[in-house]
Amino acid sequence: MKAMIFAAGLGTRLRPLTDTLPKALVPVCGKPLLYHVMRKLIASGFDDIVINVHHFAGKIREYLASQDNFGVRVSISDETDMLRETGGGIRHARSLLEPQPFLVHNVDIISDLDLQSFVARCRPDALASLLVSERPSSRRLLFDDRMRLMGWNNLQTGEVRSPYPHLDVESCRSYAFSGIHFVSGGIFSAMDRADGEAASSGVAPFGERFPIMDFYLRVAAEEPVFGVVEKNLHLADVGKMQTIHEAERLFSGILRY
Repeated sequence: MKAMIFAAGLGTRLRPLTDTLPKALVPVCGKPLLYHVMRKLIASGFDDIVINVHHFAGKIREYLASQDNFGVRVSISDETDMLRETGGGIRHARSLLEPQPFLVHNVDIISDLDLQSFVARCRPDALASLLVSERPSSRRLLFDDRMRLMGWNNLQTGEVRSPYPHLDVESCRSYAFSGIHFVSGGIFSAMDRADGEAASSGVAPFGERFPIMDFYLRVAAEEPVFGVVEKNLHLADVGKMQTIHEAERLFSGILRY
């Protein structure tokens, strides 16, 4: 099975560690974040892994070589010329990913998720299936009763983004996104269609650099994007210094692959 790890980010909220290291190599429980994600993927049957790189890309390459690529096929999607964000990162890796479905996993996410169970619960007709949970977050994804994506809501500012102009937020099911999603190989054709439609409607095309959530929200009315709810999920988003300690408190002694 194929997976992509987002490892290109600058990790600015993890400074000063990321002044000399890529975020992917920041240690948690004595091992780099990339180690934890790689081992989890491999233990779940993923054996063809694409990793995008930008910040200290050479150090990620050196680390992978020192681990003999963890014994699986590893391909590097090189973004050293430009950081493309998550959607652009997927698009840039098209030749390494298409046409199979693939899992996408942020390098700074550590969880007790059963990845095989998650993939098994994804709808075969979905363009993308987004892992969501009830965990606290001010930024929420909105779904209908069938768990089809309807929009996004910032609880702090009240901002709502949706392809449906008159969306009733209160009638939607609201969950936090986990940074893990299972994506159809047809996503690249959908990106091409969205850019073609944008050109004819006066909307800016996605181009090379864009967040994947912007894409999902723009096409959700036409394309089947669904949420998959994971109950009792333990997850740490290691995006800033204090969350390193949270991750170690949650997972120290229980990270097994």
